[in-house]
Amino acid sequence: MEILHGIWEVILSIFENSGYAYFFHGDGVKNLIMIVIAFVFLYLGIKKGWEPLLMVPIAFGMLLANIPGANLAVQYHDLEGFFDLLKGRGEYVGATPGLMDFLYFGVKAGIYPPLIFLGIGAMTDFSPLIANPKSFILGAAAQFGIFFTYLGAIVLKFTPAQAGSIAIIGGADGPTAIFVTSKLAPELLGTIAVAAYSYMALVPMIQPPIMKMLTTKKERAVVMGNLRPVSKLEKILFPIMVTVIVSLLLPDAASLVGMLMLGNLLRESGQTERIAKAAQNELMNIITIMLGISVGATTSAQSFLNLKTAGIILLGLIAFSIGTASGVLFGKLMYIFTKGKINPLIGSAGVSAVPMAARVSQKVGQESNPSNFLLMHAMGPNVSGVIGSAVAAGILLTLLK
Repeated sequence: MEILHGIWEVILSIFENSGYAYFFHGDGVKNLIMIVIAFVFLYLGIKKGWEPLLMVPIAFGMLLANIPGANLAVQYHDLEGFFDLLKGRGEYVGATPGLMDFLYFGVKAGIYPPLIFLGIGAMTDFSPLIANPKSFILGAAAQFGIFFTYLGAIVLKFTPAQAGSIAIIGGADGPTAIFVTSKLAPELLGTIAVAAYSYMALVPMIQPPIMKMLTTKKERAVVMGNLRPVSKLEKILFPIMVTVIVSLLLPDAASLVGMLMLGNLLRESGQTERIAKAAQNELMNIITIMLGISVGATTSAQSFLNLKTAGIILLGLIAFSIGTASGVLFGKLMYIFTKGKINPLIGSAGVSAVPMAARVSQKVGQESNPSNFLLMHAMGPNVSGVIGSAVAAGILLTLLK
């Protein structure tokens, strides 16, 4: 009997010191809820294919962050906090830095998002935008949702910095949202990152009803002419000139725009094919893993499960919807001024969800006219939206940091 009693004591001791026991105490139920939410996001990323390259790492980071006792939740929100954590001083006396604390340093120091932009630039063809510069207007118009939602967040008593971070969700650009939030409101990073990538994945569901509500079948059926050929010189000069113009105007946007355009220059120069491929493959994949899992690790139960999170997710949806609507409405203005030569549907692609938003424009256009082919025309506003969201980020950082 003594042997059995000893074995039972060992088993009981193991259980009491395990994460399972924590679920029966205090905030343990919240951790359990977050683990369930992580399972849901894993399902959406793996089964449904919702932005899986980032949704899966973010969801798994969320799972790890909410395992009691694992010490895998990010413990600090600013660089000063990181160094305090390393030295065990201030509120971190006795705390031990975990794996995610070190990985998250790349987010907080502004390293990962610009490197993601480097890879995006190496994969992006700006020819549709260069061939039709009017696309810049539609890409800019789609950023209106960012600034409208900023005012809405202020009304709801968020601080200016928090409002700017929430508003950037409207750009439908995950790396930009992470970059801005890490600078302005790092305590909201997990919520905003999850919202941004969720809405990017939901583009095919959110945009079509808005597009159809704001346009007539006649407008949606407009067939646009072929784009002009773009010369090699234009493709090379474009990233250089955009970098100079935007960076001088908004130095805070230089890291995002500069890396985006460097990636594109590597692609178009004809002399750097090897490193262009490395930027869009190996580097992009490695940074995506570290960015996703460390951002997911900021979503601890204590920081994620609250009414503020619900408000942020709702405001993000409003920002994205208004961005889509404003792009379509500016497209309608261009339809009027060009006497029916511009299909207003391409304005919805002014958000930064590349190339999904352009594909949605193509799909909705073909529903009204099966012979319509809007994809390349929609790619102009779509890639313009990437630049536009980076510019919007620079404006917010300049005004609010």
